Amino acid sequence: MISPPRSISRMASVVALAASLAMTPSLANAQSLIRDTEIEEILFRDSAPILEAAGIDSKSVEILLIGSKELNAFAAPRVMGFYTGLILESDDPNELQGVIAHEVGHLAGGHSARSDDFNRAGMRPFLLTMGLGVLAALAGSPEAAIGLASSASMFGTIGALGYSREQESRADQAGATLLDKAGLSGKGLADFFDNFRYQEVFDEARRFAYFRSHPISSDRIEALRRRVEKQPNYGKVDSPEAIAEHAVMKAKLDAFLNPQIAIAKYSEKATDYPSRYARAIAYYQLKEPERAIKLIDVLLNEQPQNPYLWELKGQILFEFGRTQEAEAPQRKSVALKPEAPLLRINLGQTLIALDDKAKVNEGVAELRKSLTQEEDNAVAWRLLAEAYDKLGKDGLARLATAEYNFNVGDKRQARVFAMRAREMLDKGTPEWRRATDIFLVSEPSREEMRSLGREGLVAVAAH
Repeated sequence: MISPPRSISRMASVVALAASLAMTPSLANAQSLIRDTEIEEILFRDSAPILEAAGIDSKSVEILLIGSKELNAFAAPRVMGFYTGLILESDDPNELQGVIAHEVGHLAGGHSARSDDFNRAGMRPFLLTMGLGVLAALAGSPEAAIGLASSASMFGTIGALGYSREQESRADQAGATLLDKAGLSGKGLADFFDNFRYQEVFDEARRFAYFRSHPISSDRIEALRRRVEKQPNYGKVDSPEAIAEHAVMKAKLDAFLNPQIAIAKYSEKATDYPSRYARAIAYYQLKEPERAIKLIDVLLNEQPQNPYLWELKGQILFEFGRTQEAEAPQRKSVALKPEAPLLRINLGQTLIALDDKAKVNEGVAELRKSLTQEEDNAVAWRLLAEAYDKLGKDGLARLATAEYNFNVGDKRQARVFAMRAREMLDKGTPEWRRATDIFLVSEPSREEMRSLGREGLVAVAAH
């Protein structure tokens, strides 16, 4: 861990919005980077066969989930971005996969000629690595949002993407080929664009951003329809499992982003799982924890091995001050899904909030485990700093704070805390060297470098 942080390549422009923006209904139009293990896994399963058909290692691609009502999506090297508005507008998995194939078609065709712009603008920013439930909980905690920088630069970069009608047609054809190669129907691809055919008659200002950067035409839609109808896999339909997952994803997003609307949309009379799941989340968002937990308990009786229900229950209990009660369901969620770092962060957050030194130490262990999977997880570093502070480990607390600031893009504060950590840590230890590394990659001034050089640690050339 002595090498520069893995996320250094992401730091050209750090992009995030405070947790409260992600989940506040009145700010539903805001753009925010959000994380949720369940949704990301569904999106990954939708994307993987298409990426593999294009010769792209799906495991090397990050899923970026953007909270916004805008209908939009994009593909860039090693990143696929999905706006929540697009997911909610898609009728079924095949339509969403059609959009994925189209975007991968642009990527495979080299249409992202502006990919350098993406890199310069930090198209792979750090992700706020907390589940939707955690984000909702943190919304009421001012200290939790400290240092989370907001920036329009990434969203401006996304908006800068624009393709010609010729490139759009080529991406259609490439997408259709990829879908068929992956054994999927191209019907959803044609259906998606057909559903928004009316966009071509709108003026530029009234169109969805997606159709401003991806011009649409009736001729193009018809040409695409003719192509996919001839493909061998055109008649294939979504599996019941894929349809169920898509419904769960939409219900979850609806409930977190628009809880009041979700309560009406997912009727009390509805007995299907997505509707009840949505209502439980919506009650939670509307500050009715007892109603939410009562409904979750019913769902857990039916699905005791569902880690996301345990995660949700634990998060509700934690947010509403029932920290000791939150521990058990959060432990259960981690036991059921030990490979998910976001669930470990939930558990670690709860353990360090307990007035028990042994629990705080265990919380540290959970947070460190999560960081072995996502070492640039800013929220985990912030929580780890809090835990070390409670344990009286001042040097480690400063080092964790330096890591946190580095990963949210505040290089000045990263330098400050790295220097403080070096003063408190034993010289020559891995932690001390890590603090030095953070200092060196956080754009120190010439005077700061001279100061370090006087310690005999680095050779500084005078300029």
